[in-house]
Amino acid sequence: MSDNPIDEILHARSIAIVGASPVGNWGGGGFLAGLVNYDFKGKIYPVNPKYTEAMGQKVYPSLLDIPDQVDYVISCVSANRVLEVLEQAVKKEAKAAHLFTARLAETGRDEGIAIEKKILELSRKSGMRLIGPNCMGIYSPADGIAFHGDFPKECGPVGLVSQSGMLAREIVKNSPLRGVYFSKVFSYGNAIDLNETDFLDYLADDLETGVILCYIEGTKNGSGLFKSLKYAASRKPVVILKGGRGQSGERATASHTASLAGSTATWETVITQTGAVMADSVEELIDLAATFRFLPPIEGRRVGVAGGAGGSSVLAADACERAGLEVVPLSNEFRKEVKSKGVSVWDWLGNPADLSIREDDSLSVGLVLEMMARDPEFDILIAIMGMPGGPPGMPGLSPEEMMKQQYRLEVTRTKPFLGVVADKSLGINGEGDFEWKGLCRTRTSLINLGVPYYPTISRAATAARKAYEYYRHLNQ
Repeated sequence: MSDNPIDEILHARSIAIVGASPVGNWGGGGFLAGLVNYDFKGKIYPVNPKYTEAMGQKVYPSLLDIPDQVDYVISCVSANRVLEVLEQAVKKEAKAAHLFTARLAETGRDEGIAIEKKILELSRKSGMRLIGPNCMGIYSPADGIAFHGDFPKECGPVGLVSQSGMLAREIVKNSPLRGVYFSKVFSYGNAIDLNETDFLDYLADDLETGVILCYIEGTKNGSGLFKSLKYAASRKPVVILKGGRGQSGERATASHTASLAGSTATWETVITQTGAVMADSVEELIDLAATFRFLPPIEGRRVGVAGGAGGSSVLAADACERAGLEVVPLSNEFRKEVKSKGVSVWDWLGNPADLSIREDDSLSVGLVLEMMARDPEFDILIAIMGMPGGPPGMPGLSPEEMMKQQYRLEVTRTKPFLGVVADKSLGINGEGDFEWKGLCRTRTSLINLGVPYYPTISRAATAARKAYEYYRHLNQ
């Protein structure tokens, strides 16, 4: 194991949760459940003088009552008790501590600022490293560590660095709906010791991480962040969601994590110059995670679109152009090949391909997409899927096999291939809605096949264009 303090935390042989409780949904109980439910291989030491047992674990009155070595301490006590806990952690020779404890410098009050200053002094004097305060800490399913007991146990190649703990939870819970799972998640809050640069540098070199997501509100080390972002983006895609870009957001940033937001223009310049990718929302952050997770490098902006009908095809062309993609017309050679396949409307066909004009099954979405995949004039393919009713069932074939045949995925996925599946909301009595069930089956099949999908053509096109810009910058 390396001497990196983050490695030492991830591979701790023992973890103590101070303020643990038998209720495993939040705070001390949530952290305890996150170790017990994920089968943490080391020793678990709940600490709380109110209990003697919690979740099948013996509970100790204080850290000093634990008979063995404690490598890592999670503090879930109030701000006025945190120094006492950390002093005990130093006596136990803990290598690191995570402070879930909040209401410190982010309050702007002198008392909280003073306590936080003393915490940092203790850390530097003792050598014990700190995550936080005011954060959720670490989620690493492979290491059996989670800050909530209901997180996925499945590992994936996406890492997340988040200044906000609750936003980290939202991202971790929603990303699997798009087939995205995590290697490691770091929530770092006020970052008085270990900060965003430490976690970015770690994930940049982590062999289990292929894509890095970041939620950042502000930084206390602009030059260090620039350096870390540039290094990380040179090794793997880095997607950043910046909080606090408006005036009210800047004020909220100061009260949330006691950091400086900085101007929007400055952040956009930093992100562009480092080669990282900016997301404008949590939804887009997850869109881009799925894009980089599943697609090969996108090397051009020329897009072919098929699967829509009538007005949806016209709107698809508009959406792609607004997103910065090039909707190339079909060449004469392409049309002649369509004609040679017995398609009577070969001269009407365009890009996006409007399949409402077809007379029979000689023209299909799979045929058009396969021809686009073989045509060097197209760099990206987008299939509009999940039309009302969905594809007819085929006896003996799984939904995934049906999907492979309908969209000829063996060929079409030789190019970056994105699916668009509407996110149809259910009404109060909509659980049995046939169309909704069909859309759910389509999304599930795409996840199983490793095909990224998006709820709108606009989001698919924007994700493709931003991925293209990342790879273009990388290869300059």
